[in-house]
Amino acid sequence: MGCDTWRSKVNFGPLKTQSKLPAFFTMVLIFTYLFYSLTGYSYYLSSPAYDPESATGGVEYGAPGTSLSGVVAPVRFPPHPMSRRNRTQGPWSNELSPGRQTRGDISILSNGGIKRFPQAIIIGVKKGGTRALLEFLRIHPDVRAVGSEPHFFDRFYDKGLEWYRSLMPRTLDGQITMEKTPSYFVTREAPQRVFALSGQTKLIAVVRDPVTRAVSDYTQTKSKNPALPPFQDLAFRNGSRGPVDTSWSAVRIGIYAKHLENWLRFFPPSSILFVSGERLVLDPAGEVGRVQDFLGLRRIVGNKHFYFNQTKGFPCLKKPEGSSRPRCLGKSKGRPHPAIPQGALQRLRDFYRPFNLKFYQMSGQDFGWD
Repeated sequence: MGCDTWRSKVNFGPLKTQSKLPAFFTMVLIFTYLFYSLTGYSYYLSSPAYDPESATGGVEYGAPGTSLSGVVAPVRFPPHPMSRRNRTQGPWSNELSPGRQTRGDISILSNGGIKRFPQAIIIGVKKGGTRALLEFLRIHPDVRAVGSEPHFFDRFYDKGLEWYRSLMPRTLDGQITMEKTPSYFVTREAPQRVFALSGQTKLIAVVRDPVTRAVSDYTQTKSKNPALPPFQDLAFRNGSRGPVDTSWSAVRIGIYAKHLENWLRFFPPSSILFVSGERLVLDPAGEVGRVQDFLGLRRIVGNKHFYFNQTKGFPCLKKPEGSSRPRCLGKSKGRPHPAIPQGALQRLRDFYRPFNLKFYQMSGQDFGWD
């Protein structure tokens, strides 16, 4: 009995150990699995979660709270396809700022950019050459302009700033937003309203011999109203025998010194550039060059872009690449003026002379109209 008992004890121990081996290996496998699982999970915890907006490394797009005008670094790798959707549909789509991009990037970001208030405004004057100047400037790759005249600061101010900004084109960083409304120059409320928006706005006034400008203004009006009385009957009171009628807008606009006084109450002379309408015809590249300097732009628009149209008596833009014909201003520009009695013209010149001299002093330029 004792021997059998001893043998059973001796054999029983190994049997119990063998029964524990599967459980031991199972535990080893479990711990190994948990170890690798936790190691892999810690990797994902240490890496940032994927976000389509940050797929470009925070480089291509400005994040919320960052300056929209700041210059950001160029993209170093192609953006994730999801980020293309967010260029126009992202949560800050009206605040995205693609930054300075190469030409190749601009074509990709055709819907990019933001709508800004204009940094520069052509404020006047009517029939001075404002449309020509704007069309010449729009050749520049860093200029984006509203096509039509917004008339915000004179007619539609009650519509509010957001309405005004909605009219603006989208621009990338480094591009200038512009608009032109020639009637701003003679609108009493306009200077204060522009200043309230931004005292840093750059202003451009295209001025022209006030007598020639008045005749051009009359010519345009008569083309729409053939029954209009003769020029001299409108320019002078009492049937052309009386004094100059300054209540007629065609005459009143040309008193540049009076209107400029209103602007100088809010803006320093350095904020206003005066472009000669006469030189814009004779030397468009030279005058546009001055404007580019004033706006802080590279002088890209030059002589190679212009040719003189003998028929219109006006410079036109040469045929751009990919276009079938040159670009000239429409039929409303360069109209032949009606014959005006020389006596009436001389009386107007005498009237404008003191105002012209004062304007030369205020603007710091002698335009040679006398």
